[in-house]
Amino acid sequence: MIRPPGHDIELTKFESDVRAGLMKAPQKELYSKYFYDGLGTALFEAITVLPEYGLTRADMRLLRQHARELPERLGNVSVVVELGAGSGEKALEILPHLVKARPITYCPIDVSAAALTRCQRDLDHLRNLKIVPIKNSYIEGLAAASQMRVAGTRVLVLFLGSSIGNFEPRFAETFLEAVRGSLRKDDAFFLSADLVKGADQMLPAYDDQIGLTAAFNLNLLARINRELGGTFDLKAFEHEARYNEHEQRIEMHLRSTVDQTVSIKDFTVSLKKGETIWTESSYKFWPKQVRAMAEQARFNTEVQWIDAEWPFAQTLLRVV
Repeated sequence: MIRPPGHDIELTKFESDVRAGLMKAPQKELYSKYFYDGLGTALFEAITVLPEYGLTRADMRLLRQHARELPERLGNVSVVVELGAGSGEKALEILPHLVKARPITYCPIDVSAAALTRCQRDLDHLRNLKIVPIKNSYIEGLAAASQMRVAGTRVLVLFLGSSIGNFEPRFAETFLEAVRGSLRKDDAFFLSADLVKGADQMLPAYDDQIGLTAAFNLNLLARINRELGGTFDLKAFEHEARYNEHEQRIEMHLRSTVDQTVSIKDFTVSLKKGETIWTESSYKFWPKQVRAMAEQARFNTEVQWIDAEWPFAQTLLRVV
């Protein structure tokens, strides 16, 4: 569960995705991107400060230790692009070091207008920084942002927070290739990824003691009820987190505690007692897997930093 900022959605697309996911056999599914309505986003932000959820703190620790090294490593950067920028909190650890040397254009990319507004507000105080928010998908937004570079300078792309873990492996590879296709030689890509660790450390991050993650997971059903007229009884489901060691992923499920039938307008679906709806996958990596995946997409690894307290990697990649 690695948050991309809250997404604007079309109800017709939401409904069609929900219907398609609930008809999947043998495993019913719901897309994790629909977690992030107003309540879901607030619940996720609360989860990130729980003692069990070490991802966000590891990401920030590494930035605070190493962001000052970026100007020397990167040289003449004129454009910084952040994919899924959210509030821009992580960029705020990086940009002050870069704007000391030269003016920078910062392009936060998100499909949420509210996230972009907050990002611009929270970073607007930085001198030498021009903020150009882009409301678009990652790859289309990156293509537009990369055109803003000053001739003879480089682009730095940020993809922090370990959102790469929300992609199925084949889509993660395709995504990295698409990022590479929008960049030029010597441009840079700064990628965060959560690492494999003991299940006793990973699982509590997705099943905390006070039940915030359970509420976050169940809110997906509540959202379907609110926005699509669904009839899910939240009391008839239990949150479940499990680690699939072979696939290196945490899976979140909602388990039906009774035999039941649920309707969404004229659509009905039946669930047996014990049957689950799969709501999210969060893939974990070994450090060498991150490097290999990036190198397959024609990046070179400049440096990889790993947090010791919560195994987590930030990898600075260079276009070759």
